[in-house]
Amino acid sequence: MKLLIIRHADPDYEIDSLTETGHREARLLADWFSKQSREKGFRIDAAYQSPLGRAKVTAAYTLDALGMTAETLPWLREFNAKIHRPDQETPMIAWDWLPQDLDRVDAFFGEKTWMDPEPMAESDVREKYEAVCEGIDALLLKHGYKREGRVYRALHPNHDCIALFCHFGVESVILSHMLNSSPIPLWHGFCALPSSITTVFTEERREGTASFRITEYGALPHLYLAGEEPSFSARFCECFTDDTRHD
Repeated sequence: MKLLIIRHADPDYEIDSLTETGHREARLLADWFSKQSREKGFRIDAAYQSPLGRAKVTAAYTLDALGMTAETLPWLREFNAKIHRPDQETPMIAWDWLPQDLDRVDAFFGEKTWMDPEPMAESDVREKYEAVCEGIDALLLKHGYKREGRVYRALHPNHDCIALFCHFGVESVILSHMLNSSPIPLWHGFCALPSSITTVFTEERREGTASFRITEYGALPHLYLAGEEPSFSARFCECFTDDTRHD
């Protein structure tokens, strides 16, 4: 089985939709999928989307191009648990930290310990993280793979292609669960740019037991082929003196 985790296109967060650039990115994504379908027999067998507008608008272009519909899953919304970050007075989303603050606490980087430090433990992070883990496991079970420990039992092995239209924060949570790791290195060491595609395959090296492996992260073939520069959204300033986002 193949999973395509697709981040929404360039967002307009104030109206929970897309910017003009985002609409163009979403159209190019749909055109690329449509061309792959016509020329190479590419198919998406099932599609799922976040309930938030920016993801649904992004998905709509591709769904229309391929003549499909998507099921809306509440747990695919952006991961919005709030914590009290050490350098901020007001609550912040749990995955937006300064890396130098995270680096002081080894527990953040452990699969079983990252939710133990006080800022995480006193919030609803665990509840929301477990809801996403339960959601992706239920979806995988629906498509033939049952979670057993750190691997999956291949109940009905298949070559289906499943698309998830969602958000960077929750994408990192999904991947951390499937890869049995803390999401923090993913939140801070990777950046899935707007409209990007992350491809994850099952590997059934022994009959009946499957694990997941990422073959592409944050791919943007539709933008590069069209000569479109990727959006900056989700990144921070490359140098402190740059006129781009610091926080």
